[in-house]
Amino acid sequence: MTRIDFYVLPSNQPHEGDIFACRLAEKAHRAGLHVLLTVDDADRAAHLDQLLWTFREDSFVPHSPQGEGQQAPVEINCGGEPGLHHGLLINLCSEVPGWFSRFERLAEIVTQQPESLARSRARFGRFRDRGYPLQSHHIGSN
Repeated sequence: MTRIDFYVLPSNQPHEGDIFACRLAEKAHRAGLHVLLTVDDADRAAHLDQLLWTFREDSFVPHSPQGEGQQAPVEINCGGEPGLHHGLLINLCSEVPGWFSRFERLAEIVTQQPESLARSRARFGRFRDRGYPLQSHHIGSN
């Protein structure tokens, strides 16, 4: 069964959630997991693609948009099927993809924006009611 982790950030800025997603993808990649970041649209995918190159000066996260040739250790999905991925899904979509249960782990990133908090509370309740193993991580400010 998919393990679901909620990462609760102190910031109310969506950009901070994207930076945290990059940090989490880097950490998971270093631990040997294949990572799929999923977003709602191509503009956000392009933004995340660029951010994975620049979020930290000394970092290198091998990544690519999903479906561009050979599978990269970290891929960015914007609406398609997840392909062969099954490690870590970092969900940055407004909805949870219907195929999330194919993954060993699902990461939900929560910022202090009212809509993000409400969406996360609803998801937490749905996952809890369905018996998924849940964890919340309150991330301190840097």
